[in-house]
Amino acid sequence: MKIISQKDKDFSKIIETLSKKRGGECDREVEKSVLNIIDAVGKKGDKALFEYTKKYDGLNLNIRNIKVSANEIKKTYNDSPKENIQVFKRAASRIANFHKRQKENSWKFKEKDGVILGQIIKPIERVGLYVPGGKASYPSSVLMNAIPAKIAGVKKIILCTPAPHGKINPYVLIAAKIAGVEEIYRIGGAQAIAAMTFGTESIPKVDKIVGPGNIFVATAKKLVFGKVDIDMVAGPSEIFIIADESANPVFVAADLLSQAEHDELAIPILVSTSKKLATRVISELKARTESSSRSEIIRKALYNNCKILLVKDLKKAVQISNAFAPEHLELSVKKPESILKLIENAGAIFLGRHTPEALGDYVAGPNHVLPTGGTARFFSPLGVYDFYKRTSIISYNPHALKNIAKTVIKLAELEGLPSHARAVKVRLTEGD
Repeated sequence: MKIISQKDKDFSKIIETLSKKRGGECDREVEKSVLNIIDAVGKKGDKALFEYTKKYDGLNLNIRNIKVSANEIKKTYNDSPKENIQVFKRAASRIANFHKRQKENSWKFKEKDGVILGQIIKPIERVGLYVPGGKASYPSSVLMNAIPAKIAGVKKIILCTPAPHGKINPYVLIAAKIAGVEEIYRIGGAQAIAAMTFGTESIPKVDKIVGPGNIFVATAKKLVFGKVDIDMVAGPSEIFIIADESANPVFVAADLLSQAEHDELAIPILVSTSKKLATRVISELKARTESSSRSEIIRKALYNNCKILLVKDLKKAVQISNAFAPEHLELSVKKPESILKLIENAGAIFLGRHTPEALGDYVAGPNHVLPTGGTARFFSPLGVYDFYKRTSIISYNPHALKNIAKTVIKLAELEGLPSHARAVKVRLTEGD
């Protein structure tokens, strides 16, 4: 790692390429493999599902053991240390408290001539939640995905998670129980996404699929979109820290490492106005990497993707950040509120030196399912609003129709659609 200064002649080129290759690229071989899985599950149902699970997870599944029993969930919950359960309950409470403020209601209004317009807002009926179980398992994601769905009023939530050689992370089951998810299946990978999309003899068909996953899961979600809705196609985790001379280098390094440990593709970036701080952060990163239990993952992420940028002022730092549109943005500066108003694109913003990104991952309350790969330019964090469907309502009386008829007829004629125009004219000439 080295400091890249704004004074360097290739600085602009580095900034220009910073946002490229941040995940979401199409891997043709992966796509081909995933398409085969989707096609097989769509046609053969459980038969294909069980074959892929045997192949990839070493697990013999059948219609009797694919679903996690209520007794297994209850036993796992009762056997777990009470203090661990309390941690999940506290997190769930804070997540629910934040997301309750996102609830929406149907609405309508009446115009002077009697026209009634409005929108019916109802929850999506069936949601599928995918929880990974590979390099890391994230029970916190169960809370972040299921709680907003429950608050929206989703009637049926099913959870699919891989169980390599039959083992499911117990805290995934505990988090599911706390979040009110009772239907859990030992199935993972692209085959789980296909099963939830089409439905099989064992797995119910859903209307929307949410939750993180590896490149095969992400590709499967992208390919089934349109048959079902999805939350987003997530790329590698990102953290972008803007720091001035007031920042604590130990804190900054710790936060960069917190994202680097996710996987080798994670993207940790520091933009600072202080060369002294940047130098100390690099030293801290090197020292802490070697002592981490995930040092190999961190080392690769830092080597491949970490950037330490030195700029002349915070205005330039914000400019770079807005172009990058990070998933997580930390403002580790003396007066974070002073530059907050300048931020245009970010999934979540963490203000001040005592607000580490890890808070947002677990207990702050806002959702940790955030746009990655620069999509914060147009995507938002997962929320209750993602689990609603909206239907417009329109009601005209004869008088109101007459008042607007000429405009409708003219627009229809300009578009070359005479039957559209006639659908209005006939109501004016034929009566009821």
